[in-house]
Amino acid sequence: MNRQAQAAVMFLVGAAVLHAGLTDLYLRYVKAGLRPLLLAAGVVLILAALATVWYDRRSARGTDGHEHGRGAGRQAEKPEIAEMAEMAEMAEKGDGHGHAHREPRVSWLMVLPLFALILVAPPALGSYSALHTGTALQAPLAYPRLPATDPLPLSVVDYAGRAAYGHGRTLGHRRVEVTGFVALGHDGTPYLVRMALNCCAADAQPVKIGLTGHIPPVLQPDAWLRVTGTYSGKRTKDPVNGVVIPFLDVTEARPVPAPHDPYDESWNN
Repeated sequence: MNRQAQAAVMFLVGAAVLHAGLTDLYLRYVKAGLRPLLLAAGVVLILAALATVWYDRRSARGTDGHEHGRGAGRQAEKPEIAEMAEMAEMAEKGDGHGHAHREPRVSWLMVLPLFALILVAPPALGSYSALHTGTALQAPLAYPRLPATDPLPLSVVDYAGRAAYGHGRTLGHRRVEVTGFVALGHDGTPYLVRMALNCCAADAQPVKIGLTGHIPPVLQPDAWLRVTGTYSGKRTKDPVNGVVIPFLDVTEARPVPAPHDPYDESWNN
């Protein structure tokens, strides 16, 4: 592709990145804290594309201005030298027969993924990824003091860490409220899951909580639930990587809409 086409592709990439950063689309790809860097990258790409177009046109005007002086100088040269110079120019501009080379039009298919990025929002990772990836639960560095609310809202990561590694000592018999999406294990075990992000969706890993107690009779994979319950000493091991999965004794469960940010970033904060 020539420089003008390269600038057009660069501009479209910058516009797509800027569009994603100004809307909620970026949450499908990176964690929320990277939004300022994403916006800055989009602005830089757009400015670089505009600068490329300006520089290319300026160079073209300068080249046209030198053509007249170059032609006058050739008239004073020997015919053989002038003919060689003309042949060299023709070789630069075309194929030797006056025909300029053109870039294949198929190269413009490179911009199709950019329009897909703008027009189609990919779904967040769900139960399929959760069941084929081992739980990313890690031992917490500390257990912050919990507020005295009832029920106590906790993230999937927070409850799982306190239940698995703290053995529920910081939870006691308190009612907790946890939100996540449903995944059904190969043996039919229901899990409440949240995908944890380190940087972007490419490195997302699931954190899973097993559900026991008053579970709805019909559960749809990828449906979002808000469950209320108490600590359960029951636990199992993830069949993928062998990491412990704690359980929650459910007393109430109700469907909820998918959250604004479907990923959980609290595990590495």
